[in-house]
Amino acid sequence: MRIVVALGGNALLKRGEPLTAENQRANVRIAAAALAPLAVEHELIISHGNGPQVGLLALQGAAYKPDEAFPLDVLGAQTEGMIGYIIEQELKNLLPASQQLATILTMVEVDPHDPAFDEPTKFVGPIYDQDHALRLAEEKGWAMKQDGDSWRRVVASPTPKSIVEREPIQWLIEKAAIVICAGGGGIPVAEGSDGHYAGVEAVIDKDFASELLARDLEADLLVMATDVDAVYLNWGKAGQRAIRSASPDAVDLGAFPAGSMGPKVRAACNFAAATGKKAAIGALSDLQAVVSGERGTTISMHGSGIEFADPDPSEER
Repeated sequence: MRIVVALGGNALLKRGEPLTAENQRANVRIAAAALAPLAVEHELIISHGNGPQVGLLALQGAAYKPDEAFPLDVLGAQTEGMIGYIIEQELKNLLPASQQLATILTMVEVDPHDPAFDEPTKFVGPIYDQDHALRLAEEKGWAMKQDGDSWRRVVASPTPKSIVEREPIQWLIEKAAIVICAGGGGIPVAEGSDGHYAGVEAVIDKDFASELLARDLEADLLVMATDVDAVYLNWGKAGQRAIRSASPDAVDLGAFPAGSMGPKVRAACNFAAATGKKAAIGALSDLQAVVSGERGTTISMHGSGIEFADPDPSEER
């Protein structure tokens, strides 16, 4: 089976955790232990987030030479190489010596006129308290929004149109390599009227890019691994319920926040509806059970409606 696994930010850095090389490697080591058994049995393609890493590099660049700070597409490429290296090494240490791995710097084309550029929504970088966030917004001209109890920088998140390196990725898979690609949603580029690509100041949503990647590669399963055990209806409210399985047309996408579970649910529904195959969302620690459908939330065209993992509390009274 060909599986695309999109690693959530928790695979690299837990919320509030210092962004050190040691912390990132420790978290990737945990992710590698979950991924290794899949790699032995299946064709595996791995994507990952990079929001905190891009944000930190942007801060470092701005602190050094504010007028010469690198644009987000270049920072995205840097993080793809850095994170891909760590994932490669930690997986290599767990797999047979004959298993080949490759990280591909992946350009992802977007429409330069995408309306997302008028409404920045994608969180990048570390978290701040409100005073610090407002000060950075004034000093650097950044858009800042509240993310839970904290504040973070937000940038445009245009819809991905195409994976530029799709064919090289396909060649590597056919050679039985584990491929790490489309990290952080890929490097955002746009094609000009002259046919030349140029980077754009944006961050593509990792889940949407992973869904496009899974479709292009004709994957059998798309998995979005996160730090939550399933998709919950009414998350954080009285009577919240974990969804075990659902058909795409039964899911109310408006019920899930755009800044957290929303993109994952939408990407899963898009993949299932477009391909007739399954998508799953669940905890990284439950990865094998999520793949088998025993844990997490599975979205597919098989069946209809929504099946919950637990009984309706109102029916128990």
